[in-house]
Amino acid sequence: MAAVLAATVPLPALAHPSSARADAADAAALRAACDAPGWAKTLHAAPHAAADARAYALDGRHLQWPDAPAQGRYRLHHSADAQLQARPGQAVSGADDSITLSLAKAPAAAAARLAFLAPGPVLSLPDGAPLARWLRGQLLLAREDAQGRVLDATHVQWPGALDDLHRAALEAPLGAEVTAASTQLGVWAPTARQVAACLHDTGAGASREVYTLRRDDASGTWSATLRGDQRGRYYTYLVDVYVPGVGVVRNRVTDPYSVSLTTDSRRSYLADLADPALAPPGWSDAPRPRPLAAATDMSIYELHVRDFSRDDPTVPAADRGRYRAFTHAGSAGMRHLRKLARAGLTDVHLLPVFDIATIPEAGCATPRVPAAAPDSASQQALVMAQAAHDCFNWGYDPYHYSAPEGSYASDAADGAVRIREFRAMVAALHASGLRVGMDVVYNHTTVAGQQARSVLDRIVPGYYHRLDAKGVVERSTCCDNTATEHAMMARLMADSVALWAAHHRIDSFRFDLMGHQPRAAMEQVQRRADAAAGRHVDLIGEGWNFGEVADGRRFVQASQRSLGGSGIGTFSDRMRDAARGGGCCDSGAALQAQGWLTGLHYAPNGHADATRSALLAGADLVRAGLAGTLRDYPLQTATGDVRPLSQLDYKGQPAGYATQPGEVVNYVENHDNPTLFDIGVLKLPRDTPREDRARVQLLGAALVAFSQGIAYFHAGMDLLRSKSLDRNSFDSGDWFNRIDWEGRDNFFGTGLPPAADNGKDWDLLRPALADAAAIRPTPADIAFMRDGFRDLLRIRRSSSLFRLRSAAEVEALLRFGNTGPAQNPVVIAGHLDGAGYPGANFREVLYLLNVSPQAQSLVLPEEKDKRYVLHPVLRGGADTRVRETKYDATNGKFVVPARAVVVYVVE
Repeated sequence: MAAVLAATVPLPALAHPSSARADAADAAALRAACDAPGWAKTLHAAPHAAADARAYALDGRHLQWPDAPAQGRYRLHHSADAQLQARPGQAVSGADDSITLSLAKAPAAAAARLAFLAPGPVLSLPDGAPLARWLRGQLLLAREDAQGRVLDATHVQWPGALDDLHRAALEAPLGAEVTAASTQLGVWAPTARQVAACLHDTGAGASREVYTLRRDDASGTWSATLRGDQRGRYYTYLVDVYVPGVGVVRNRVTDPYSVSLTTDSRRSYLADLADPALAPPGWSDAPRPRPLAAATDMSIYELHVRDFSRDDPTVPAADRGRYRAFTHAGSAGMRHLRKLARAGLTDVHLLPVFDIATIPEAGCATPRVPAAAPDSASQQALVMAQAAHDCFNWGYDPYHYSAPEGSYASDAADGAVRIREFRAMVAALHASGLRVGMDVVYNHTTVAGQQARSVLDRIVPGYYHRLDAKGVVERSTCCDNTATEHAMMARLMADSVALWAAHHRIDSFRFDLMGHQPRAAMEQVQRRADAAAGRHVDLIGEGWNFGEVADGRRFVQASQRSLGGSGIGTFSDRMRDAARGGGCCDSGAALQAQGWLTGLHYAPNGHADATRSALLAGADLVRAGLAGTLRDYPLQTATGDVRPLSQLDYKGQPAGYATQPGEVVNYVENHDNPTLFDIGVLKLPRDTPREDRARVQLLGAALVAFSQGIAYFHAGMDLLRSKSLDRNSFDSGDWFNRIDWEGRDNFFGTGLPPAADNGKDWDLLRPALADAAAIRPTPADIAFMRDGFRDLLRIRRSSSLFRLRSAAEVEALLRFGNTGPAQNPVVIAGHLDGAGYPGANFREVLYLLNVSPQAQSLVLPEEKDKRYVLHPVLRGGADTRVRETKYDATNGKFVVPARAVVVYVVE
């Protein structure tokens, strides 16, 4: 990470510029710790388990104890060797020092930042209290009676004090800065008692040297300078630190700022990212796609590195599932991506490619799955029996945020290889005309505390994670939530994104569960990334509002309704749910709830009753998506009223929330939840013909392509991709995550999906899978969707009217016909006025989307007497049916073929 800091922030001089070899007394113990089989050793055991941490540090001077009474004497007790004990009715024992706190008023800034705290006494430390030094040991806050007997005691959540006492840490050099002359190490460990660095010549051999680092009290950073050329070597830290409930521990830990590692992340790698030895051939002058004029120009294909090539026989076997697969320009997968790029795709977004904790980097094995019935449970049983040891995982299990994942490299043991091969992949995609995006996961870590794969919490215990009112790590993200509201976690996130943008040429980022992060932290990321890259870096993310941070309880979130004006895009669930039916995470009968695309009211599946009013409401939500989910866009709704989209209901929330179209990401399918094809299997009538299933898929893609905002597609959507009804294939192995770039199979009906996430619905899923022979598409059906999808990309690219820049332009240039209570709700008609608009290429554009299995007649009086012709792409496009569309200019009547995407233009 220091390399990116050097590129963007001048490095200040170290307070202690020289390293210090460990003295003889410590050297033997430190060297033994460098090579010990475990990762931790307790130096001073705590006499009892940790108490709750119910009090909070507001800053470096004030504490607050929510729900505690104001009566009593408050004392803060300190033990350097973690010997404190606090038993009710007895005096605190084991203290080296104690001080009495006084009642005070909360500082305004702290009160605002911690407004979520319940009321309770605010306590002030006396002048001169050595809190920064005491924080290197055990601290306990006690409420005592006049005789000093404990009435109550608690640990304190200290991040507020650490941020206040060590503000200089925001500018301190962190990570390893490597040159031919020396290597500078820096790690933020303000509560550590001692930090040492183990230096290794290889990723697995014995330690070469051990160095003690020196502390800078202002920043809480420990640093050393290692003389000579250390490039290509490896290192770990030994951090002596107090761990609540354990005692004083010596943790051997990798660097949170690692830029690469050895196998399974056992040791950090020393690298100068500007070193030509880490560049693949041609990297220095490799071509890059031209910058986009606006975020709305983005059309994104979400792709998993392993999925891309694992089953592609046109890739050499040794490179399948790896970074190097992208360098084989003649492979089926790369040919497919280049065709998408030529059609108008701009970005490939890679599922996590940072260092992942849950994929074995050596010795993983992919199980062989024997043939079985399409509704058999045997396939999933075999796959899941080896899931913990196979080579597949989506990768939402971060280990080191700024290092490439090793399982995708040809040699995970060599820290240089994964850097070179990662860059070669990026260069290959750039050469194909595609920008490269990354899916990043700063909202949680895989584990916390003293677990082996915990990095942050073993260096600064209790700081990097968000804790509940008792001091327990929050897990609303299904893992250990990080606290990006804390200054140094926010800095780590910003530093990491800046590194990927500057040194690995990543063009855009997708943030997992971004709503768990503060808006201010995301705006910091934007500034840092743009500065490091020397260009604008597009940021999008999941702005879901849930968990302990919901509704702004802890800070202004980076969520759907809180990012207006930021330029950062959030995924919109409004159109997705209306089009598909139901919600993201349905189970049981709700899985068969139909949507606007899947037969709601007009093609009932016999499992769920639906009214015309439900269909009208769904059509309005689809229009809201086509209008960019803009909060102020006026729409005539099914009731006949004209209302801004912010007043249109979506499950009790405003349907419209965005202030600008570039702040919305439109999608109907991504890696989460069933694919759109599988949704169709569950919701369309069982007797829906194969060809119509492909047409429904194409209509879903058209909704994304024609919606104002950013277009986001799941890899394989254009090939009718199925996961055999798996709703959560994150660890479902290669078997349930296959893609065939040559379009011979979509892998529907390859067994019941894994029991853990799907077993409760097997009785519902089994009949559909048993009918796989009638449902699975033919190669001709897949080819129809593939070619029709490319046509949609060409249409989107053909006119800037599909990619309007501002809310004002959308309001002025987009209008919908066929609205209100008398509408035909199975046809959506959107009109775009291109007169005088830059890049419009057409004076007018009219798109007609008919989801009905029957042709529909529609009279649009406002469209009569116009010289409409079919869009040039559709005149020779994949769907010959659209050429049957009829337009009567005398009265504005259109006859739209069944389940068809029609675009007319006035040239």
